[in-house]
Amino acid sequence: MQTQSQAELGLVGKVVLVTGGARGVGAGITRVLSCLGARPVICGRNADSLADDLREFDFFSCDVRDAAAVEAMVDGIVGRAGRLDGVVNNAGGSPFALAADASVRFASKIVDLNLLAPLAVAKAANAVMQTQPDGGAIVNVSSVSGHRPSPGTSAYGAAKAGLDNLMTSLAVEWAPKVRVNSVVAGPVETEQSHLHYGDDAGVAAVGATIPLGRMATPVDVGNAVAFLLSPLAGYISGSTLTVHGGGEKPAFLDAATAGNAV
Repeated sequence: MQTQSQAELGLVGKVVLVTGGARGVGAGITRVLSCLGARPVICGRNADSLADDLREFDFFSCDVRDAAAVEAMVDGIVGRAGRLDGVVNNAGGSPFALAADASVRFASKIVDLNLLAPLAVAKAANAVMQTQPDGGAIVNVSSVSGHRPSPGTSAYGAAKAGLDNLMTSLAVEWAPKVRVNSVVAGPVETEQSHLHYGDDAGVAAVGATIPLGRMATPVDVGNAVAFLLSPLAGYISGSTLTVHGGGEKPAFLDAATAGNAV
């Protein structure tokens, strides 16, 4: 794995919980933090899903939608490590379902996972961080789906929009001890990309629509997360860092017939 920099970011020895840290974007975040000297703690459903290189890290099995289980997990981390310096709220996602076809119960579950669960994790972590001399930092992994239409994943997009708004409020309520920020990720190529974009040709076609010519990698997201957790971002709180390769080309440019359309 390559990171953008092996420079000292002030993360050596920092204990950082990464929810959903066993695979996909979360695994990339875990690997970046480890490369930078942090002590990642992985939260997931089942340790059997861990890649071989991730088995060295502490693992807690926890359903982050269960507030009591989340509190027990945070207590367990502090019991083992003595502190909790950072949290990455990465667990989330949604299957494709058109709003007209999906039940209200389905939408509720998506909001639980992508909005209420990160709040439960953040609350439990904040209770610990407020008692620590150096406080702590929380980074939510959000999505561009919360900042533009999200057809087929409308509840997910709405939850991510809520998560980013929630982040700004928590940053005010929990300052100055705890910083809270969001990484707003665009399309990321992971082992499950085919579920969203199809075969290799589909993945490549989606990447070609992005100004930088490719989807993000999990490491790209991990680098952004590491920055926001680090002392380099010590005066950054209540902010969103967008990691989307330049965004999406407006559709009207392809439809326009004017000579200056690009």
